[in-house]
Formats: sequence, C-alpha cells, structure tokens
Amino acid sequence: MASPEIDALTQALSRLPGLGPRSARRAVLHLLKKRETALEPLLRALEAVNERLVTCGICGNVDTVDPCGICADPRRDARALCVVEDVPDLWALDKSRLFPGRFHVLGGRLSALEGVRPEDLGIDTLVARVEAGGIDEVVLAMNATLEGQTTAHYLAERLERFPIRLTQLAHGVPVGGELDYLDEGTLAQALRARRPVA
Repeated sequence: MASPEIDALTQALSRLPGLGPRSARRAVLHLLKKRETALEPLLRALEAVNERLVTCGICGNVDTVDPCGICADPRRDARALCVVEDVPDLWALDKSRLFPGRFHVLGGRLSALEGVRPEDLGIDTLVARVEAGGIDEVVLAMNATLEGQTTAHYLAERLERFPIRLTQLAHGVPVGGELDYLDEGTLAQALRARRPVA
C-alpha cells in the first residue's frame, strides 16, 4: 500500500491525457526509482514552468515569455498568419517547420452543443490583427470536424471584407493511406479537392 502522497501523485498523473491508472503507477514507480535523474529534474522543470507560464498577448500561445518565441522571432513572415483552434495545433504545425509565418490561437472552436459562441473565442482579436494591416494571407487550419469547418466558415465570413488571401488546409487522402480503409467523408473531401496532375 502506497502512502497518501504517492497515491496523490499517481492520481494526479492518471488525469493527464494518455495516462490511465496503470501507466501513472508505472511512471510514479520509475520516478521513485530514479529520484536523482528523473524525479528531481522533473520537479525543477515543473516549478520553473509554473512560475513563468504566460499566455502570449499577441497570438494566444503559451510560453514563459510574452510575446512568445514565435511572435518575437524576426525571421518569421509577419505577412502570413495561420489560425488554429488551440495551442496543441500550433505546436504541431510549428514542429513541422513548414509554415514560415505567425500564428493565432482561437482557444477552441464554435460549438452549439457545447455552448461555445464567437465571443468565447479569440475571433475579435484575430479580426483586429488583420484590420491593423500588414497581413497578406490568413490560413485557416481548423480540424476536419463539423465544428472545425463551421468555425472556418464563420471566420471566412468575418474576414472577407479585408484585402487578404484567405486559404484553408487541404483535407483528403493521407500520405500512405489506402482508399479501402478511408471513410466516406474523407473520400468525398479528397474528390472535391482534386487537382490537375502535374
């Protein structure tokens, strides 16, 4: 039987995405076995992030500085802006190193079922950024869900009055995907987004 403190640590870890009670218990046992090399560095890293964590006042990213490292990077193309639903989407796109511009985090997506309205998201700040000028292209990088596409449609309507190029991520057959394993929605989108063979 573990002490209340160890149980509390296990329960805290089990609430993290991707970790259930068993995985959390294994992680705790590993941390306890490797106290100097695993537990103490983890504690220091958590404390440092907890003390310095802020939300970027420009894009909505989370970082330990404001503006965040992406917004402060002079090598980024300030004329291109990629709009994402949430921070994990920003991090995934940034990790790919395929988008040279800056980002804007909405903080979610429109959802009538969940009661998420336009004023609950960072849409007004996005419109203000575009209205301020200096942006040539806005890429709508919403998830390929009904709510994501509803959000993209709403953003397109809000941004249509500005002289910008408005684009959206392509959806369809994934690289390495086999047609007989794809759902009808993915196939339909792939057919609608077909392009000439180069």
